[in-house]
Amino acid sequence: MATVIPYRARPGRHLELLLLVPALLLGVGAYALVGIATQDTVPAGITGYAVGLVGLALGMHLVLRWRAPYADPVLLPVVVALNGIGLAMIYRLDLAYALRGRETDFAGRQLGWTALAVVLAAVVLVVLRDHRTLRRYTYTAMIVALGLIALPLVPGLGAQINGAQIWIRIAGFSFQPAELGKIALAVFFAGYLVTNRDTLALAGPKVLGLQLPRPRDLGPILLVWAASLAVLIFQRDLGTSLLFFGLFVAMLYIATERLSWIVIGMVLFAGGAFVAASTFAHVNARFEAWLNAFDNAVFNASPGGSGQLVRGLFGMANGGLMGTGWGEGRPDLVPFAESDFIVASLGEELGLTGLLAMLLAYLVLAQRGLRTAIGVRDGFGKLLAGGLSFVVAFQCFVVVGGVTRLIPLTGLTMPFLAYGGSSLLANWVIVALLLRISDSARRPTAAVPPVPGAPAPVAVLEDDVPAAGVAGPAGDGPDQETERIDVGDLR
Repeated sequence: MATVIPYRARPGRHLELLLLVPALLLGVGAYALVGIATQDTVPAGITGYAVGLVGLALGMHLVLRWRAPYADPVLLPVVVALNGIGLAMIYRLDLAYALRGRETDFAGRQLGWTALAVVLAAVVLVVLRDHRTLRRYTYTAMIVALGLIALPLVPGLGAQINGAQIWIRIAGFSFQPAELGKIALAVFFAGYLVTNRDTLALAGPKVLGLQLPRPRDLGPILLVWAASLAVLIFQRDLGTSLLFFGLFVAMLYIATERLSWIVIGMVLFAGGAFVAASTFAHVNARFEAWLNAFDNAVFNASPGGSGQLVRGLFGMANGGLMGTGWGEGRPDLVPFAESDFIVASLGEELGLTGLLAMLLAYLVLAQRGLRTAIGVRDGFGKLLAGGLSFVVAFQCFVVVGGVTRLIPLTGLTMPFLAYGGSSLLANWVIVALLLRISDSARRPTAAVPPVPGAPAPVAVLEDDVPAAGVAGPAGDGPDQETERIDVGDLR
């Protein structure tokens, strides 16, 4: 058998640097166009804004050259482009609010959160030398995730905003800890499932062509289902509940490749949603606003009416195919246009064409993440990359589906586009983890010394070589042992 060695190493950092140029031009150019359209001049702070955005992008690029030279070269430019477009739209809304006598500085705060998020992502890349290290903290991640989710319920710390108890206030700043909790949950799910996937995939009876799990194997999915319902009931947050449960079901399917888990997950969620809509007023109000959006009584209901949704639909209809242009629409007529409804704001000024371009960017982001999951050799990395990619894609579907009235509104925010520091921090950390895993997936295998008398090695392209694990602090093998908790330690 011929020995396969990599043809050449292709880190891809030059391609990344090249792609960062149009990505930065999109963000800075949009910022300048907003000023020209609304004030007939380039914004006064355009130089500082451009230097800040370019500095953050180049700084992250240099960190990747240093710590993850083989990381995917497309991920960073896509995220920089989306982040820059979001900043330009938020700045445009600041100007619109100012004309109505409401002074805001959402764009300045978002730029500050962007800087903090990029620095945090760089720290993750520097500190985490091997993604397999995270598997050691499987159950610790579970405890951290549950603690973060429950934090808003702590008296004196939690805060209710817009009817949802998902925020905490510290030193005058509000933060949504569940955004970081979803990352910890992804780590826990990946560690748990990679250990138990054989049992979950192979054991159980077959009914009507579906390989059903054993009753005792239903425990984890029932536990996550109950936790999702608890979030829905006590924190009044449909979006976070849907995201957590969807993440677990998706990772369960990735681990086992059994369609029955998807069917069971959909049945459980549909049943839980029906009971919640029938029992709890805040959930029923979301469904009423979805099903009867144009009913006069529902439109004017407060809270929980459909006025925000309908105004967003009218705004996107006003944008049409090509949009009104930067600064030429009225997105400020929609409540929370800078956060929950930034998709409607962009749809009005950039039109259907602009929205489709941004959705394609998210599609590329998810595709590169899933390609990383396929390429990495260890099972934990596959599940973690697949789960994190699904989180971003699923959150986009839920947000766009809610704004376009495909599904009920959930209150989630569009990754990288919407105003909000907690969402921005969490999603940049997700990108950092995907970059770290992709560095392992794309790193070429070590060349094998020729054996006397053996056939000559065959040179192939790196993409044709199975991805190799990276020996590092986590150990030499493809998978590290999952953290185990001894019962004696709990006494």
